Amino acid sequence: MVDLIIKNAAQVVTCAAPHPKRGADMLDVGIIPDGAVVIQDGRIIAVDTTQAILAQYTADNVIDASGQTVCPGLVDPHTHVVYAGDRIDEFEMRIKGATYMEIMAAGGGILSTMQAVRRASVDDLVAQTRPRLDAMLRHGTTTAEIKSGYGLDTASELKMLQAIEILDRTHPIDIIPTFLGAHAIPPDYTAEAYTELVIHEMIPAVMDWFNQSHFDRLYIDVFCEENAFSLEQSHRILSAGQAAGMLVKAHVDEFNALGGVSMALDLQAASVDHLDVTSAEEIQRLAQSGTVGIVIPAVNFNLGSTHFADARGIIDAGGALAFTTDINPGSAPCPSMPFVMALACRYQKLLPAEALNASTINAAYSIGMGASVGSIEPGKQADLLILNTPDYRHLAYEFGGNLVRTVIKCGVVVAKQ
Repeated sequence: MVDLIIKNAAQVVTCAAPHPKRGADMLDVGIIPDGAVVIQDGRIIAVDTTQAILAQYTADNVIDASGQTVCPGLVDPHTHVVYAGDRIDEFEMRIKGATYMEIMAAGGGILSTMQAVRRASVDDLVAQTRPRLDAMLRHGTTTAEIKSGYGLDTASELKMLQAIEILDRTHPIDIIPTFLGAHAIPPDYTAEAYTELVIHEMIPAVMDWFNQSHFDRLYIDVFCEENAFSLEQSHRILSAGQAAGMLVKAHVDEFNALGGVSMALDLQAASVDHLDVTSAEEIQRLAQSGTVGIVIPAVNFNLGSTHFADARGIIDAGGALAFTTDINPGSAPCPSMPFVMALACRYQKLLPAEALNASTINAAYSIGMGASVGSIEPGKQADLLILNTPDYRHLAYEFGGNLVRTVIKCGVVVAKQ
Protein backbone atom coordinates (compact mmCIF):
# COMPACT_ATOMS: atom_id res chain seq x y z
CA MET A 1 0.00 0.00 0.00
CA VAL A 2 1.44 3.37 -1.05
CA ASP A 3 0.41 6.95 -0.26
CA LEU A 4 -0.85 8.05 -3.68
CA ILE A 5 -1.30 6.77 -7.21
CA ILE A 6 -2.07 9.07 -10.13
CA LYS A 7 -3.46 6.91 -12.92
CA ASN A 8 -4.94 6.98 -16.42
CA ALA A 9 -3.13 10.13 -17.51
CA ALA A 10 -3.39 10.69 -21.24
CA GLN A 11 0.31 11.57 -20.97
CA VAL A 12 2.84 11.38 -18.19
CA VAL A 13 5.61 13.71 -19.34
CA THR A 14 8.75 12.88 -17.39
CA CYS A 15 11.41 15.34 -18.72
CA ALA A 16 13.85 12.85 -17.21
CA ALA A 17 17.61 13.33 -17.62
CA PRO A 18 20.72 12.86 -15.47
CA HIS A 19 22.07 16.28 -16.50
CA PRO A 20 20.82 19.43 -18.27
CA LYS A 21 19.41 18.62 -21.69
CA ARG A 22 21.16 19.94 -24.79
CA GLY A 23 20.67 19.92 -28.55
CA ALA A 24 18.40 17.20 -29.90
CA ASP A 25 17.70 15.91 -26.37
CA MET A 26 15.63 19.04 -25.82
CA LEU A 27 13.03 17.54 -28.15
CA ASP A 28 12.52 14.53 -25.88
CA VAL A 29 10.13 15.07 -22.97
CA GLY A 30 9.71 11.37 -22.15
CA ILE A 31 6.03 10.80 -22.84
CA ILE A 32 4.30 7.75 -21.30
CA PRO A 33 0.80 7.35 -22.82
CA ASP A 34 -1.87 6.18 -20.38
CA GLY A 35 0.68 6.81 -17.66
CA ALA A 36 0.69 6.55 -13.89
CA VAL A 37 2.87 7.77 -11.03
CA VAL A 38 3.33 6.20 -7.59
CA ILE A 39 4.16 8.39 -4.58
CA GLN A 40 5.35 7.32 -1.12
CA ASP A 41 6.62 9.58 1.68
CA GLY A 42 6.65 12.61 -0.59
CA ARG A 43 8.77 10.98 -3.28
CA ILE A 44 8.18 9.28 -6.59
CA ILE A 45 8.80 5.54 -6.36
CA ALA A 46 7.55 4.43 -9.78
CA VAL A 47 6.37 5.81 -13.11
CA ASP A 48 5.05 3.61 -15.92
CA THR A 49 1.89 2.79 -17.83
CA THR A 50 -1.28 2.59 -15.77
CA GLN A 51 -1.58 -1.13 -16.46
CA ALA A 52 1.94 -1.82 -15.20
CA ILE A 53 1.53 0.35 -12.10
CA LEU A 54 -1.82 -1.06 -11.04
CA ALA A 55 -0.44 -4.57 -11.39
CA GLN A 56 2.17 -3.78 -8.73
CA TYR A 57 0.75 -1.10 -6.42
CA THR A 58 -2.39 -0.20 -4.50
CA ALA A 59 -3.33 2.94 -2.61
CA ASP A 60 -6.27 4.33 -0.67
CA ASN A 61 -5.64 7.73 -2.28
CA VAL A 62 -5.96 7.54 -6.06
CA ILE A 63 -6.26 10.44 -8.50
CA ASP A 64 -7.81 9.60 -11.85
CA ALA A 65 -6.17 11.84 -14.44
CA SER A 66 -8.16 10.55 -17.42
CA GLY A 67 -7.95 12.94 -20.35
CA GLN A 68 -5.28 15.00 -18.60
CA THR A 69 -1.51 15.39 -18.62
CA VAL A 70 0.86 14.89 -15.69
CA CYS A 71 4.17 16.77 -15.89
CA PRO A 72 6.88 17.92 -13.47
CA GLY A 73 6.35 20.97 -11.32
CA LEU A 74 7.85 24.00 -13.05
CA VAL A 75 11.08 25.56 -11.80
CA ASP A 76 11.57 29.34 -11.92
CA PRO A 77 15.33 29.91 -11.60
CA HIS A 78 15.61 33.74 -11.58
CA THR A 79 13.14 35.86 -9.61
CA HIS A 80 12.95 39.11 -7.67
CA VAL A 81 9.57 38.25 -6.18
CA VAL A 82 10.36 39.64 -2.70
CA TYR A 83 9.74 43.39 -2.82
CA ALA A 84 7.49 46.12 -1.46
CA GLY A 85 5.17 48.47 -3.33
CA ASP A 86 4.79 48.51 -7.11
CA ARG A 87 5.98 50.50 -10.10
CA ILE A 88 2.72 51.08 -11.91
CA ASP A 89 3.62 54.72 -12.63
CA GLU A 90 6.70 53.54 -14.52
CA PHE A 91 4.49 51.24 -16.59
CA GLU A 92 2.73 54.33 -17.88
CA MET A 93 6.05 56.15 -18.41
CA ARG A 94 7.26 53.24 -20.49
CA ILE A 95 4.11 53.28 -22.61
CA LYS A 96 4.84 56.97 -23.31
CA GLY A 97 8.32 56.06 -24.54
CA ALA A 98 10.72 56.16 -21.59
CA THR A 99 13.36 53.43 -21.67
CA TYR A 100 14.40 51.17 -18.80
CA MET A 101 17.70 53.01 -18.38
CA GLU A 102 16.04 56.46 -18.63
CA ILE A 103 13.61 55.52 -15.85
CA MET A 104 16.50 54.23 -13.76
CA ALA A 105 18.56 57.42 -14.34
CA ALA A 106 15.58 59.51 -13.19
CA GLY A 107 15.53 57.76 -9.82
CA GLY A 108 12.96 55.16 -10.75
CA GLY A 109 13.40 51.48 -11.42
CA ILE A 110 15.38 49.53 -8.87
CA LEU A 111 16.02 52.65 -6.77
CA SER A 112 12.28 53.27 -6.44
CA THR A 113 11.74 49.78 -5.08
CA MET A 114 14.79 50.26 -2.85
CA GLN A 115 13.00 53.06 -1.00
CA ALA A 116 9.87 50.92 -0.49
CA VAL A 117 11.91 47.95 0.74
CA ARG A 118 13.90 50.06 3.17
CA ARG A 119 10.64 51.34 4.69
CA ALA A 120 9.16 47.85 4.96
CA SER A 121 9.64 45.43 7.84
CA VAL A 122 10.46 41.76 7.38
CA ASP A 123 6.82 40.97 8.13
CA ASP A 124 5.70 43.51 5.51
CA LEU A 125 7.91 41.89 2.88
CA VAL A 126 6.60 38.44 3.74
CA ALA A 127 2.98 39.60 3.67
CA GLN A 128 3.34 41.40 0.33
CA THR A 129 5.25 38.54 -1.29
CA ARG A 130 3.07 35.63 -0.23
CA PRO A 131 0.20 36.38 -2.67
CA ARG A 132 2.70 36.57 -5.53
CA LEU A 133 4.11 33.17 -4.58
CA ASP A 134 0.54 31.87 -4.40
CA ALA A 135 -0.01 33.06 -7.99
CA MET A 136 3.21 31.39 -9.12
CA LEU A 137 2.11 28.15 -7.44
CA ARG A 138 -1.30 28.24 -9.14
CA HIS A 139 0.50 28.56 -12.49
CA GLY A 140 2.59 25.48 -11.73
CA THR A 141 5.83 26.74 -10.15
CA THR A 142 6.90 24.42 -7.34
CA THR A 143 10.55 25.51 -6.96
CA ALA A 144 11.97 29.02 -7.35
CA GLU A 145 15.14 30.99 -6.85
CA ILE A 146 14.63 34.37 -5.12
CA LYS A 147 17.16 37.21 -5.05
CA SER A 148 17.73 40.03 -2.63
CA GLY A 149 18.88 43.25 -4.28
CA TYR A 150 16.25 45.88 -3.51
CA GLY A 151 17.74 46.92 -0.17
CA LEU A 152 21.15 48.13 -1.33
CA ASP A 153 22.47 48.55 2.19
CA THR A 154 23.59 45.83 4.55
CA ALA A 155 20.63 45.93 6.93
CA SER A 156 18.04 45.99 4.15
CA GLU A 157 19.69 43.22 2.15
CA LEU A 158 19.71 41.06 5.29
CA LYS A 159 16.05 41.95 5.85
CA MET A 160 15.21 40.63 2.38
CA LEU A 161 17.13 37.42 2.99
CA GLN A 162 15.32 36.96 6.29
CA ALA A 163 12.00 37.33 4.47
CA ILE A 164 13.14 34.77 1.88
CA GLU A 165 13.96 32.30 4.65
CA ILE A 166 10.56 32.77 6.35
CA LEU A 167 8.79 32.24 3.03
CA ASP A 168 10.77 29.09 2.36
CA ARG A 169 9.71 27.74 5.75
CA THR A 170 6.05 28.64 5.37
CA HIS A 171 5.14 28.46 1.67
CA PRO A 172 4.79 25.28 -0.43
CA ILE A 173 7.24 26.53 -3.08
CA ASP A 174 10.82 25.43 -2.38
CA ILE A 175 13.07 28.51 -2.46
CA ILE A 176 16.77 28.84 -3.29
CA PRO A 177 18.29 32.15 -2.07
CA THR A 178 20.59 34.49 -3.97
CA PHE A 179 22.42 37.54 -2.60
CA LEU A 180 22.21 40.36 -5.15
CA GLY A 181 23.56 43.30 -3.20
CA ALA A 182 25.20 44.43 -6.44
CA HIS A 183 21.90 45.08 -8.23
CA ALA A 184 22.22 48.85 -8.62
CA ILE A 185 24.27 51.71 -7.22
CA PRO A 186 22.39 53.47 -4.41
CA PRO A 187 22.32 57.26 -4.01
CA ASP A 188 25.35 58.90 -2.35
CA TYR A 189 27.70 56.15 -3.58
CA THR A 190 30.01 55.87 -6.53
CA ALA A 191 30.07 52.50 -8.24
CA GLU A 192 33.54 51.87 -6.84
CA ALA A 193 32.66 52.84 -3.27
CA TYR A 194 29.57 50.67 -3.33
CA THR A 195 31.54 47.76 -4.82
CA GLU A 196 33.90 48.00 -1.86
CA LEU A 197 30.92 48.04 0.55
CA VAL A 198 29.46 44.90 -1.04
CA ILE A 199 32.79 43.07 -0.84
CA HIS A 200 34.01 44.10 2.59
CA GLU A 201 30.80 44.62 4.59
CA MET A 202 27.85 42.93 2.90
CA ILE A 203 29.38 39.61 1.92
CA PRO A 204 30.73 38.85 5.43
CA ALA A 205 27.39 39.87 6.99
CA VAL A 206 25.42 37.78 4.52
CA MET A 207 27.62 34.75 5.18
CA ASP A 208 27.02 35.17 8.91
CA TRP A 209 23.28 35.10 8.19
CA PHE A 210 23.60 32.12 5.84
CA ASN A 211 25.59 30.08 8.35
CA GLN A 212 22.73 30.44 10.83
CA SER A 213 19.97 29.86 8.26
CA HIS A 214 18.43 26.54 7.26
CA PHE A 215 19.60 26.83 3.65
CA ASP A 216 22.26 24.49 2.28
CA ARG A 217 23.36 26.73 -0.60
CA LEU A 218 23.56 30.42 -1.37
CA TYR A 219 24.25 32.11 -4.69
CA ILE A 220 25.80 35.50 -5.37
CA ASP A 221 24.74 37.55 -8.37
CA VAL A 222 25.68 40.90 -9.93
CA PHE A 223 24.16 43.19 -12.56
CA CYS A 224 27.05 43.59 -15.02
CA GLU A 225 25.82 46.46 -17.16
CA GLU A 226 26.44 50.08 -18.13
CA ASN A 227 25.23 52.39 -15.34
CA ALA A 228 25.47 49.45 -12.95
CA PHE A 229 28.66 47.40 -12.37
CA SER A 230 31.58 47.22 -14.75
CA LEU A 231 33.14 43.98 -15.88
CA GLU A 232 36.04 44.46 -13.48
CA GLN A 233 33.79 45.36 -10.53
CA SER A 234 31.49 42.43 -11.30
CA HIS A 235 34.42 40.03 -11.34
CA ARG A 236 35.69 41.32 -7.98
CA ILE A 237 32.25 41.04 -6.36
CA LEU A 238 31.58 37.53 -7.66
CA SER A 239 35.10 36.37 -6.78
CA ALA A 240 34.72 37.68 -3.24
CA GLY A 241 31.40 35.90 -2.83
CA GLN A 242 32.83 32.71 -4.26
CA ALA A 243 35.81 32.87 -1.91
CA ALA A 244 33.39 33.26 1.01
CA GLY A 245 31.49 30.11 -0.01
CA MET A 246 28.75 31.35 -2.33
CA LEU A 247 27.95 29.91 -5.76
CA VAL A 248 28.05 32.22 -8.77
CA LYS A 249 25.33 33.59 -11.05
CA ALA A 250 25.42 36.74 -13.18
CA HIS A 251 23.06 39.18 -14.92
CA VAL A 252 24.87 39.76 -18.22
CA ASP A 253 24.27 41.10 -21.73
CA GLU A 254 20.81 42.51 -21.04
CA PHE A 255 21.43 45.81 -22.82
CA ASN A 256 25.16 45.92 -23.57
CA ALA A 257 27.71 43.17 -24.17
CA LEU A 258 30.54 43.96 -21.75
CA GLY A 259 32.18 40.53 -21.77
CA GLY A 260 30.13 39.31 -18.81
CA VAL A 261 29.50 35.83 -20.21
CA SER A 262 33.20 34.98 -20.44
CA MET A 263 33.84 36.59 -17.06
CA ALA A 264 31.17 34.43 -15.42
CA LEU A 265 32.25 31.28 -17.26
CA ASP A 266 35.79 31.79 -15.99
CA LEU A 267 34.29 31.67 -12.48
CA GLN A 268 32.38 28.47 -13.36
CA ALA A 269 29.04 30.19 -12.84
CA ALA A 270 25.97 28.00 -12.38
CA SER A 271 24.12 30.26 -14.80
CA VAL A 272 24.41 33.39 -16.90
CA ASP A 273 21.10 35.21 -17.15
CA HIS A 274 19.41 37.54 -19.71
CA LEU A 275 21.79 37.11 -22.72
CA ASP A 276 19.75 39.48 -24.91
CA VAL A 277 22.78 40.83 -26.79
CA THR A 278 25.20 37.92 -26.43
CA SER A 279 27.37 37.37 -29.49
CA ALA A 280 27.54 34.15 -31.48
CA GLU A 281 31.09 33.65 -30.23
CA GLU A 282 30.01 33.94 -26.59
CA ILE A 283 27.11 31.56 -27.24
CA GLN A 284 29.60 29.02 -28.55
CA ARG A 285 31.71 29.40 -25.44
CA LEU A 286 28.62 29.04 -23.24
CA ALA A 287 27.64 25.88 -25.15
CA GLN A 288 31.03 24.31 -24.41
CA SER A 289 30.73 24.98 -20.67
CA GLY A 290 28.76 23.45 -17.82
CA THR A 291 26.94 26.74 -17.24
CA VAL A 292 23.21 27.06 -17.96
CA GLY A 293 22.04 30.03 -20.01
CA ILE A 294 18.83 31.50 -18.56
CA VAL A 295 16.79 33.66 -20.92
CA ILE A 296 13.90 35.88 -19.92
CA PRO A 297 11.34 36.60 -22.68
CA ALA A 298 8.85 38.14 -20.22
CA VAL A 299 11.18 41.13 -19.81
CA ASN A 300 11.39 41.76 -23.55
CA PHE A 301 7.62 41.42 -23.83
CA ASN A 302 7.02 43.79 -20.93
CA LEU A 303 9.42 46.39 -22.33
CA GLY A 304 7.57 46.27 -25.65
CA SER A 305 10.65 44.97 -27.45
CA THR A 306 10.65 42.85 -30.59
CA HIS A 307 14.21 41.70 -29.88
CA PHE A 308 14.63 38.54 -27.81
CA ALA A 309 17.64 36.56 -26.62
CA ASP A 310 18.88 33.97 -29.11
CA ALA A 311 17.46 30.95 -27.31
CA ARG A 312 17.29 29.05 -30.59
CA GLY A 313 20.98 29.72 -31.16
CA ILE A 314 21.90 28.49 -27.67
CA ILE A 315 20.12 25.18 -28.23
CA ASP A 316 21.49 24.74 -31.74
CA ALA A 317 25.01 25.39 -30.47
CA GLY A 318 24.58 22.64 -27.87
CA GLY A 319 24.13 24.90 -24.88
CA ALA A 320 22.02 24.17 -21.81
CA LEU A 321 19.05 26.56 -21.88
CA ALA A 322 16.55 27.44 -19.14
CA PHE A 323 13.63 29.85 -18.88
CA THR A 324 12.41 32.06 -16.05
CA THR A 325 9.74 34.66 -15.36
CA ASP A 326 12.14 37.12 -13.66
CA ILE A 327 9.03 38.18 -11.72
CA ASN A 328 9.71 41.67 -10.36
CA PRO A 329 7.86 44.99 -9.99
CA GLY A 330 9.45 46.77 -12.93
CA SER A 331 10.57 44.80 -15.95
CA ALA A 332 8.56 41.57 -15.55
CA PRO A 333 5.47 41.56 -13.30
CA CYS A 334 4.72 38.01 -14.46
CA PRO A 335 4.03 34.98 -12.20
CA SER A 336 3.41 32.47 -15.01
CA MET A 337 6.04 30.10 -16.38
CA PRO A 338 3.50 28.77 -18.97
CA PHE A 339 3.19 32.31 -20.36
CA VAL A 340 6.99 32.47 -20.64
CA MET A 341 6.88 29.18 -22.56
CA ALA A 342 4.22 30.63 -24.87
CA LEU A 343 6.41 33.66 -25.59
CA ALA A 344 9.47 31.48 -26.22
CA CYS A 345 7.67 29.35 -28.79
CA ARG A 346 6.40 32.37 -30.69
CA TYR A 347 9.30 34.80 -30.54
CA GLN A 348 12.31 32.53 -30.00
CA LYS A 349 11.14 29.68 -32.25
CA LEU A 350 11.31 26.90 -29.71
CA LEU A 351 9.10 23.86 -29.96
CA PRO A 352 6.90 23.09 -26.94
CA ALA A 353 9.15 20.19 -25.92
CA GLU A 354 12.18 22.47 -25.81
CA ALA A 355 10.27 25.09 -23.83
CA LEU A 356 9.08 22.53 -21.28
CA ASN A 357 12.52 21.01 -20.76
CA ALA A 358 13.91 24.54 -20.35
CA SER A 359 11.27 25.23 -17.68
CA THR A 360 11.74 22.00 -15.71
CA ILE A 361 14.86 19.85 -15.75
CA ASN A 362 17.27 22.48 -17.11
CA ALA A 363 15.92 25.19 -14.84
CA ALA A 364 16.36 22.81 -11.89
CA TYR A 365 20.01 22.18 -12.76
CA SER A 366 20.64 25.93 -13.07
CA ILE A 367 19.95 26.32 -9.33
CA GLY A 368 21.59 23.11 -8.16
CA MET A 369 18.31 21.22 -7.77
CA GLY A 370 18.46 18.84 -10.73
CA ALA A 371 19.01 15.78 -8.57
CA SER A 372 15.77 16.31 -6.63
CA VAL A 373 13.24 18.21 -8.79
CA GLY A 374 12.51 19.09 -12.41
CA SER A 375 11.48 15.66 -13.69
CA ILE A 376 9.28 12.68 -12.89
CA GLU A 377 11.75 9.96 -11.90
CA PRO A 378 11.93 7.47 -9.02
CA GLY A 379 13.71 8.96 -6.03
CA LYS A 380 12.83 12.56 -6.83
CA GLN A 381 10.45 14.78 -4.90
CA ALA A 382 6.85 14.23 -5.93
CA ASP A 383 6.41 17.74 -7.38
CA LEU A 384 3.80 17.26 -10.11
CA LEU A 385 1.21 19.14 -12.13
CA ILE A 386 -2.01 17.76 -13.53
CA LEU A 387 -2.92 19.77 -16.63
CA ASN A 388 -6.44 20.09 -17.96
CA THR A 389 -5.44 18.88 -21.43
CA PRO A 390 -4.56 15.50 -22.95
CA ASP A 391 -1.49 16.96 -24.72
CA TYR A 392 1.33 18.78 -22.88
CA ARG A 393 1.92 21.03 -25.91
CA HIS A 394 -1.18 23.01 -24.99
CA LEU A 395 0.79 24.46 -22.07
CA ALA A 396 2.68 26.60 -24.61
CA TYR A 397 0.01 26.64 -27.34
CA GLU A 398 -2.62 28.31 -25.18
CA PHE A 399 -2.08 31.58 -23.36
CA GLY A 400 -4.10 33.97 -21.23
CA GLY A 401 -5.64 31.22 -19.09
CA ASN A 402 -4.32 28.52 -16.80
CA LEU A 403 -4.32 24.83 -17.69
CA VAL A 404 -2.87 23.80 -14.33
CA ARG A 405 -5.68 21.89 -12.62
CA THR A 406 -3.78 20.43 -9.65
CA VAL A 407 -0.40 21.21 -8.07
CA ILE A 408 1.21 18.46 -5.98
CA LYS A 409 4.21 19.31 -3.79
CA CYS A 410 6.10 16.49 -2.09
CA GLY A 411 3.11 14.22 -2.69
CA VAL A 412 0.52 16.62 -1.23
CA VAL A 413 -2.08 18.58 -3.20
CA VAL A 414 -1.28 22.25 -2.47
CA ALA A 415 -3.35 24.00 -5.16
CA LYS A 416 -6.39 22.98 -7.14
CA GLN A 417 -8.87 24.60 -9.48
